[in-house]
Amino acid sequence: MSASLRITRVGPLTTIQDAGRFGMLAHGISASGPMDQAAYNLAGRLAAAPPGAIEITTAGLDFSVETGPCVMGFAGGAFTVRRNGKPVEWPGTLALDAGDTISVSPGANGNYGYLRFDSRIDVPAVMGSIATNSRARLGGLEGRALVAGDRIGLIDGYAPELSSAAPPIAEGPIRVIWGLHADLFPTARDRFVSTPFRISSRLDRMGVRLEDPAGVFADSAILSLVSDAVLPGDIQILGDGTPIVLMRDHQPTGGYPRIATIITADLDRFAQLRPGSAVAFTSVSVNHAHHLLRGLRP
Repeated sequence: MSASLRITRVGPLTTIQDAGRFGMLAHGISASGPMDQAAYNLAGRLAAAPPGAIEITTAGLDFSVETGPCVMGFAGGAFTVRRNGKPVEWPGTLALDAGDTISVSPGANGNYGYLRFDSRIDVPAVMGSIATNSRARLGGLEGRALVAGDRIGLIDGYAPELSSAAPPIAEGPIRVIWGLHADLFPTARDRFVSTPFRISSRLDRMGVRLEDPAGVFADSAILSLVSDAVLPGDIQILGDGTPIVLMRDHQPTGGYPRIATIITADLDRFAQLRPGSAVAFTSVSVNHAHHLLRGLRP
């Protein structure tokens, strides 16, 4: 073991993640993985890290290095990080040794940050991945979020993970492709891409509920559909008219109509929007979404 960390303070929903557990949706298990893939990749490049990260949320995280040394890369959102009480520029890289203390606290924006290390996080892989799926209690540390007092070991001897370069940061509305059930909303469909919504405080790794102050879906009929497979970025309209965007730990199937799906190129950006933020949507073609996706690949 090259290093070990002891968690002394931790915010809710802080988990161990890697790129994800793919190919298991047919068995009822979503891929999980980082809420902000680009930030996860950047933190990995900064530390020349193998797969695996600690994904932190807005409340942040404190830990001490019990044994060392190790190198840590960190990125995602805009957080404040201090080593032994002294502020360090975010994102960045730190060489740590035994006795060092790290404190990460929220900054100006963003919901998720990533701490990655030059050695592998010592937790067992489950179905080929260490990603935590807290709904299914798989992966990570005992299939759960981290808590104060947890100890995390880091193991030498693993090659760094190859990842694509950071994509350019997009601006403007979140881009979507129309969903399977978009035609069930003949009036609301046009308003959906012309009226802003707000990110509600009801968000987690499974989904983000949207506030609809303009009542875009207030008059929509309550629809009950045969459940079928869902994906990250799908926007469901619940029975009370509430839009909800499914995220990395989404359920395998859903019986609510899906008006649209956020494209992969914009899902990271959406995940980092804090509660109270305004969000607008615009539609693009599937071909355009594929073109943008190809630009994210290594």
